[in-house]
Amino acid sequence: MSPSATPATPLSDALSGAGTPPDCVRDADSWCSKLYSLTGSNWLASSADWLVAKPATILLILIVALLVRWLARRAIDRAIQERPDGNKPALLRPFKERVTRTPAATERRRQRAKTIGSVLKSLLNFLVFGIAAVLILGELGVNLTPIIASAGVIGVAVGFGAQTLVRDFLSGMFMMVEDQYGVGDVIDTGEAIGTVESVGLRVTTLRDLNGTVWYVRNGEVLRIGNFSQGHAVAVVDVPVSGNADVDEALAVVDRVLRAEETLAALGEDMLEEPQLLGVESVTAEGIGLRATLKVRPGKQWAIQRLLRARIVDALRDAGIPGPAIRIGSGETRNG
Repeated sequence: MSPSATPATPLSDALSGAGTPPDCVRDADSWCSKLYSLTGSNWLASSADWLVAKPATILLILIVALLVRWLARRAIDRAIQERPDGNKPALLRPFKERVTRTPAATERRRQRAKTIGSVLKSLLNFLVFGIAAVLILGELGVNLTPIIASAGVIGVAVGFGAQTLVRDFLSGMFMMVEDQYGVGDVIDTGEAIGTVESVGLRVTTLRDLNGTVWYVRNGEVLRIGNFSQGHAVAVVDVPVSGNADVDEALAVVDRVLRAEETLAALGEDMLEEPQLLGVESVTAEGIGLRATLKVRPGKQWAIQRLLRARIVDALRDAGIPGPAIRIGSGETRNG
C-alpha cells in the first residue's frame, strides 16, 4: 500500500458504495433497491425507509387528513346554509323545531344551525387530526401505549377540574338540539326573565324589561319557562266593587270582548274567541272578574293592557263602581 493512500473505513465504504450491498437491494420494487441503483450508496440504500418511505407515508397521511377535513367542513357548511325557499337547513331536519311562524324564526334557525355546525366542526378537527397524529407517531416507531395512558390520566384530571365548563357545554348542546328556546323568545330561567338575544353553548344572553343584560350559564339553569312557544293566554282580571251588580258587570265585559272594534284591534294576534270566565275572586276590597283569550306567543301582555283599558272605560260609562280603595287606617272608599 502506498504511504499516501487513505485507509478505507466502514462509513466511507458505505457512502462510496464499496462493500457488500444491503439485503434489501434484492427486492427490485423497494425504495432500497431504487436508491441503490441510482446512487450506488450502501448507506442511502439501507436508510431508504427513513429517507423516502416514512416521509412519503407521513405526507400522504397529512394530505388525506386535510382532504377529509375540507370535504367534511364543506358538507357541514352546506348543511347549515339557509334555504331560499324558507325551509329549515338540512342539518336541523332531524331535530324538533318548536317555533316556525314568528318573525324571529329565521334568525333563530340561523343561529341554531351555526352553533351546532360549529360544534360538529370542532369535533371533526379533533377526530381527524387526532387520528392523523396517532398514525404519524406509529410510522415513526413511537410506542403509543405510554402516551395513551398519560392522555387518559390527563383527561381525567382535566375532566374533574373543568366539570363545570363541560356541564355548561353539554347543557347548551341539549338546549340546541331540543330547541328549548331561541333568539327572540321570552323565557324565565328562574334567576332572570327576559328576551333571548343570543344562545351559545356555554352562556345564554337575556335582556329583561328594564334593559339589563343577563348572562346565564347553561349548566346552572334547572328549569326553563318559555312564553313564546305554541300559543299564549292573555288573562284579564278586572276588579269591581262588592256592591256592584255582578250580572250587569259581566254583561258589560262580554259586550266589550265581542265588540267589532275590539276584535279589529286584536287582529291576527287573536287565535280563538275571547272567553268570559266570570267571577274569579271575592275579597274585602271587591269582586274580581276574569276573561281569557288565546293569542300568539309574546302578545299576551299587550293584549291584556288593551282589553283591561277598554273594559275599565266601559264599566265606568255603565256606572258600575270600582273596587274599594284604602285611603287611611281602616277607611275605604269605592274607586
